[in-house]
Amino acid sequence: MGRVSRFDLRALDRDFLDNPYPVYHLLRQHDPVRHMPDGSWFLTRYDDLHAVYRDNRRFSSDKKIEFGPKYGEGTPLHRHHTTSLVFNDPPLHTRVRRLLAPAFTPRALKLLEHRFVDLVARMLDRAAQQGGMDVIADFASALPVEIVGDMLAVPHEDRHLLRDWSLAILGALEPVLTPERAEQGHRAVREFETYLERHIADWETRMDAREVEDAYGDVLAGLIRGENGEKLTSAELVQNCIFLLNAGHETTTNLIGNGIAALLDWPDEKRRLTDDPGLIKTAIEEFLRFESSNQLGNRRVVERVEIGGVTFEPGALVTLCIGAANRDPAQFPDPDRLDVGRTPNRHLAFGAGIHACAGMSLARLEGQIAVQQLLARFPGFRATGKAVRGGRARFRGYLSFPVEFS
Repeated sequence: MGRVSRFDLRALDRDFLDNPYPVYHLLRQHDPVRHMPDGSWFLTRYDDLHAVYRDNRRFSSDKKIEFGPKYGEGTPLHRHHTTSLVFNDPPLHTRVRRLLAPAFTPRALKLLEHRFVDLVARMLDRAAQQGGMDVIADFASALPVEIVGDMLAVPHEDRHLLRDWSLAILGALEPVLTPERAEQGHRAVREFETYLERHIADWETRMDAREVEDAYGDVLAGLIRGENGEKLTSAELVQNCIFLLNAGHETTTNLIGNGIAALLDWPDEKRRLTDDPGLIKTAIEEFLRFESSNQLGNRRVVERVEIGGVTFEPGALVTLCIGAANRDPAQFPDPDRLDVGRTPNRHLAFGAGIHACAGMSLARLEGQIAVQQLLARFPGFRATGKAVRGGRARFRGYLSFPVEFS
């Protein structure tokens, strides 16, 4: 009970960042709707999170009130995070999501699938020549950067810039914002904005001249053109391109990296999936549940509401602990065990309701192709050297994970 009574997102130790699940279990059992030292609330039960996700009328995703004091009004981080899709309510959220929707339909993804397969094969060819790879740098982060880079027509020679910018911007979303992390985040937004403003202007010129290639830059072209006379402003366009490049690669990088690490920790499940590749879809869902890339979400109460037996007043800030909900034994039998055939598996890794991740089908497809091809070509791969975790509470993943092939 001591760890529960002392739990504070603003004072997390290294043990928690390495493995938060024991603390999450204690919170869910003894203080599932926890009143935090800063006055906010911390939810850990699956049913409570699900109820909040489905109630966008009484729980707002708009972060302008919270992010003003955190980043400073008008600063680069404030400008970005208060304009992007994920931290807004309708009508901006609806407008941006509608413009993105055509890129993520089953038909659109089916047309792109062969490109994903070829890209993964080339990455594994390079790794084979070296006898191994860093799962993150050479594979898990490289794949989504290439794919989202194609969607937004980022030249190949510039794509090495994206991951560092993304880590700096998303790192500023952590519960504690250090001066160093704030400075890195502000600088990354400024550099990203400058880059995209030039890139978008160039792409608009190419569109006018009809010099664009089919299926390359298709998402960017759709965002620029708009729909039925409705377009994003220049600022909205830039900030949501940043959001897509960040979110599109962060979730998939962690899905692939965490999934591969989990298979090495659970060799019987690795063998099971290797012997039965048909389990790949349920395996990907299990990776998403077992080690959710995004561990924390936030909402602000706009109307008085009761959740989990507690009444929240307007203005209350609520943290949704996705990592805890996805290991709730009331929803998932034996939740701390990896089961690549688990079904049903109604996890909340991609959220729910109107804010369910727009790119979830793309992330799933990338994960399926990456993990399946790795196991097919190198079933005996094993960890070598030291894996380095990201050290973040909100986004759970690795910075480095070296493996070798037998």
